[in-house]
Amino acid sequence: MRFISTWVHGVLDYVVGIFLLFAPRVFGFQNGGSEDRIFVFLGVATLIYSLLTRYELGLFKILRFRTHLTLDIINGALLAMSPWVFGFVERVWAPHLIIGLFELGVVLLTQPHTAETGLQRIGR
Repeated sequence: MRFISTWVHGVLDYVVGIFLLFAPRVFGFQNGGSEDRIFVFLGVATLIYSLLTRYELGLFKILRFRTHLTLDIINGALLAMSPWVFGFVERVWAPHLIIGLFELGVVLLTQPHTAETGLQRIGR
């Protein structure tokens, strides 16, 4: 059951994007290594593609919402796997895995089209 609206998803995008920027400091592993750079990189990426998405909170409305959801899947999966892929699992892994899985869960629970797109589909 998909109960997260595109508007709520947009709010979560900006909250998560900003949180990712500060997560290394919040979790105490801000050392310039790949464990904190992945958070900053994905936070910036999330904010950029959110601004470019055709949904209620997109500023430039270039990307389709389904493309945005695909980027969210890539973002969440990369974040969740990053401790093992980039070899810092001995130092820290839980924040990456938990937040990555949260992002994937949000995608699975989000309605796949905006209200505007839904109206176009039924001929209005």
